Amino acid sequence: MAKYLIVGPSWVGDMVMAQGLFTSIKQQDPDAIIDVIGPAWSSPILERMSEVRHAITLKTGHGEWGISTRRKLGIALREEKYDEAIVLPRSWKSALVPFFAKIPKRVGFHGEQRYILLTERRKLDKKVLNQTVKRFVSLGLAAQEAYPPKVLPQPKLSTDIGNQKSLYQQHNLDAERPAVAMMAGAEYGPAKQWPLKHFRTLAEELIQKGYQVWILGGPKDIEDGDVITQDLGPHAHNLCGKTQLVDAIDLLAAAEVAVSNDSGLMHVAAAVGTKVHGIYGSTSEAFTPPLTDNKVIHNLHLDCSPCFKRQCPLGHTDCLNNLKPSQIIQTISPSH
Repeated sequence: MAKYLIVGPSWVGDMVMAQGLFTSIKQQDPDAIIDVIGPAWSSPILERMSEVRHAITLKTGHGEWGISTRRKLGIALREEKYDEAIVLPRSWKSALVPFFAKIPKRVGFHGEQRYILLTERRKLDKKVLNQTVKRFVSLGLAAQEAYPPKVLPQPKLSTDIGNQKSLYQQHNLDAERPAVAMMAGAEYGPAKQWPLKHFRTLAEELIQKGYQVWILGGPKDIEDGDVITQDLGPHAHNLCGKTQLVDAIDLLAAAEVAVSNDSGLMHVAAAVGTKVHGIYGSTSEAFTPPLTDNKVIHNLHLDCSPCFKRQCPLGHTDCLNNLKPSQIIQTISPSH
């Protein structure tokens, strides 16, 4: 029985995809103990993963060095006597906690001169490990089996039926009407955001077809949610800023369909088994696909995409503007 400390990524979608690594470790050693370090927001996601024993919060901001904080945490974790640490981010600072915890085996990819901090530095072959999930899973395998991994476990988050019921009551949602969840936010940048007018047109048509529409997102997405739902009537619900991440997990599990930009909540929807309609423009489903068989990908595959930029370098964002709501509505068929 080996004991692992995983240093997790800093984005919601990446943390969901990291579950593939945790599952892979458990497949190799069913008795393995897995603890995961992550930002405070990640605890609700990690607590819904059966493979994870403890979610350990690193109390530093995104991009913050926090060397003294990392040192204190590392020293505090020495008593756990972990056998192996796997460091998913490639930054120098992300490898500090396992180093200070004196974990004998510390594995990660080359990056930012981490020679002393890691005991096993893997080459990141981007052509072979051409997806985020492949990179994560590979670090849990012996090097000779890792390029690429033969098996990529799909994420699976548990749901809380009791919380689902209370959310329906709290937000006055219709338990009899099938729901389509929409995630219109794009924290990475506007080049990943399908136009709000398209989301609104889609929401209006879906409501006419007998659905209710839930807009999910954080406080930053409230205005976008208002643009989509304004004057659409009682079956359009802007839930942005009104729910926690743990609530979004349970609402997505209750929805029949999720329509989303390439975002963290898209990966959450995939992990709870909801049918995902993933909208791609500046990014590619070849690199960060929703890890589910229950998906429909919408991508115009223009010559200029994917560019992987935060803003369209050509100034037109045609890869998303020209993807019309009609192209998506015809792939959503009501089950009622």
